[in-house]
Amino acid sequence: MIAIGCDQGGYELKQVIMKHLTERGLVYKDFGSFSTESVDYPEYAKKVAHAVADGECDRGILICGTGIGVSIVANKVKGIRAALCTDCFMAEATREHNDANVLALGGRVIGQGLAVKIVDTFLDTKFSNEERHVRRILMME
Repeated sequence: MIAIGCDQGGYELKQVIMKHLTERGLVYKDFGSFSTESVDYPEYAKKVAHAVADGECDRGILICGTGIGVSIVANKVKGIRAALCTDCFMAEATREHNDANVLALGGRVIGQGLAVKIVDTFLDTKFSNEERHVRRILMME
Protein backbone atom coordinates (compact mmCIF):
# COMPACT_ATOMS: atom_id res chain seq x y z
CA MET A 1 0.00 0.00 0.00
CA ILE A 2 1.13 3.53 -0.78
CA ALA A 3 0.67 6.37 1.70
CA ILE A 4 -0.10 9.72 0.09
CA GLY A 5 -0.45 13.18 1.57
CA CYS A 6 -0.24 16.84 0.71
CA ASP A 7 -0.89 20.40 1.75
CA GLN A 8 -2.94 22.91 -0.20
CA GLY A 9 -0.06 23.46 -2.64
CA GLY A 10 -0.09 19.80 -3.59
CA TYR A 11 -3.81 19.04 -3.44
CA GLU A 12 -4.53 19.24 -7.18
CA LEU A 13 -1.50 17.14 -8.10
CA LYS A 14 -2.44 14.59 -5.42
CA GLN A 15 -5.81 14.14 -7.13
CA VAL A 16 -4.09 13.43 -10.45
CA ILE A 17 -1.66 10.97 -8.86
CA MET A 18 -4.39 9.11 -6.95
CA LYS A 19 -6.38 8.72 -10.19
CA HIS A 20 -3.26 7.35 -11.88
CA LEU A 21 -2.56 4.93 -9.02
CA THR A 22 -6.15 3.67 -9.27
CA GLU A 23 -5.78 3.20 -13.02
CA ARG A 24 -2.63 1.15 -12.37
CA GLY A 25 -4.53 -0.98 -9.85
CA LEU A 26 -2.35 0.19 -6.96
CA VAL A 27 -3.80 0.55 -3.48
CA TYR A 28 -3.17 3.76 -1.56
CA LYS A 29 -4.25 5.45 1.65
CA ASP A 30 -4.95 9.18 1.54
CA PHE A 31 -3.73 10.95 4.67
CA GLY A 32 -4.99 14.37 3.54
CA SER A 33 -5.24 17.22 3.18
CA PHE A 34 -8.62 17.09 1.55
CA SER A 35 -9.00 20.54 -0.04
CA THR A 36 -7.10 23.59 -1.24
CA GLU A 37 -7.71 25.30 2.11
CA SER A 38 -4.48 26.37 3.81
CA VAL A 39 -3.08 23.78 6.23
CA ASP A 40 0.19 23.05 8.00
CA TYR A 41 2.18 20.62 5.82
CA PRO A 42 4.14 19.05 8.73
CA GLU A 43 0.95 17.39 9.98
CA TYR A 44 0.44 15.49 6.73
CA ALA A 45 4.11 14.76 6.13
CA LYS A 46 4.36 13.18 9.58
CA LYS A 47 1.27 11.02 9.00
CA VAL A 48 2.66 9.63 5.74
CA ALA A 49 6.18 9.17 7.12
CA HIS A 50 4.95 7.31 10.20
CA ALA A 51 2.70 5.08 8.09
CA VAL A 52 5.75 4.02 6.07
CA ALA A 53 8.14 3.80 9.04
CA ASP A 54 5.65 1.72 11.05
CA GLY A 55 5.05 -0.69 8.15
CA GLU A 56 1.42 0.25 7.58
CA CYS A 57 2.39 1.30 4.05
CA ASP A 58 5.28 0.20 1.83
CA ARG A 59 6.06 3.58 0.29
CA GLY A 60 4.89 7.16 0.55
CA ILE A 61 4.24 10.11 -1.72
CA LEU A 62 4.19 13.64 -0.32
CA ILE A 63 3.33 16.81 -2.20
CA CYS A 64 3.54 20.43 -1.18
CA GLY A 65 4.15 23.57 -3.20
CA THR A 66 7.86 22.88 -3.68
CA GLY A 67 8.30 19.44 -2.10
CA ILE A 68 10.99 20.86 0.15
CA GLY A 69 9.01 21.25 3.37
CA VAL A 70 7.43 17.80 3.29
CA SER A 71 10.77 16.15 2.50
CA ILE A 72 12.45 17.87 5.46
CA VAL A 73 9.68 16.79 7.83
CA ALA A 74 9.53 13.21 6.55
CA ASN A 75 13.28 12.76 6.88
CA LYS A 76 13.06 13.53 10.60
CA VAL A 77 11.16 10.26 11.11
CA LYS A 78 13.47 7.33 11.91
CA GLY A 79 13.66 4.89 9.02
CA ILE A 80 12.46 7.32 6.39
CA ARG A 81 14.54 8.18 3.37
CA ALA A 82 12.49 10.82 1.56
CA ALA A 83 13.73 12.17 -1.75
CA LEU A 84 12.57 15.30 -3.51
CA CYS A 85 12.59 14.44 -7.20
CA THR A 86 12.06 16.76 -10.14
CA ASP A 87 12.82 14.28 -12.91
CA CYS A 88 12.77 10.55 -13.64
CA PHE A 89 16.54 10.15 -13.37
CA MET A 90 16.43 11.39 -9.77
CA ALA A 91 13.56 9.02 -8.95
CA GLU A 92 15.38 6.06 -10.46
CA ALA A 93 18.69 6.88 -8.79
CA THR A 94 17.21 7.42 -5.34
CA ARG A 95 15.46 4.07 -5.48
CA GLU A 96 18.49 2.17 -6.85
CA HIS A 97 21.10 3.83 -4.63
CA ASN A 98 19.29 5.11 -1.52
CA ASP A 99 16.33 2.72 -1.29
CA ALA A 100 14.22 5.85 -0.77
CA ASN A 101 10.82 4.98 0.66
CA VAL A 102 9.08 8.35 0.36
CA LEU A 103 8.85 10.47 -2.78
CA ALA A 104 8.44 14.23 -2.38
CA LEU A 105 7.06 16.33 -5.21
CA GLY A 106 6.46 20.03 -5.76
CA GLY A 107 2.94 20.69 -6.98
CA ARG A 108 3.94 24.19 -8.08
CA VAL A 109 7.24 23.08 -9.59
CA ILE A 110 6.52 20.26 -12.04
CA GLY A 111 3.67 19.54 -14.40
CA GLN A 112 1.17 16.76 -13.95
CA GLY A 113 2.47 14.62 -16.82
CA LEU A 114 6.02 14.66 -15.54
CA ALA A 115 4.85 14.05 -11.98
CA VAL A 116 3.02 10.89 -13.03
CA LYS A 117 6.13 9.62 -14.84
CA ILE A 118 8.26 10.35 -11.76
CA VAL A 119 5.77 8.44 -9.57
CA ASP A 120 5.87 5.46 -11.94
CA THR A 121 9.66 5.48 -12.01
CA PHE A 122 9.84 5.71 -8.22
CA LEU A 123 7.35 2.87 -7.70
CA ASP A 124 8.73 0.58 -10.43
CA THR A 125 12.46 0.90 -9.69
CA LYS A 126 13.96 -1.61 -7.30
CA PHE A 127 16.81 -1.04 -4.87
CA SER A 128 20.08 -2.33 -6.38
CA ASN A 129 21.09 -4.05 -3.12
CA GLU A 130 24.73 -3.47 -4.04
CA GLU A 131 27.05 -3.70 -1.05
CA ARG A 132 28.25 -0.10 -1.36
CA HIS A 133 24.68 1.21 -1.34
CA VAL A 134 23.68 -0.99 1.59
CA ARG A 135 26.73 0.26 3.50
CA ARG A 136 25.86 3.88 2.78
CA ILE A 137 22.25 3.46 3.86
CA LEU A 138 23.46 1.97 7.14
CA MET A 139 25.69 5.01 7.54
CA MET A 140 22.65 7.27 7.12
CA GLU A 141 20.83 5.55 9.95
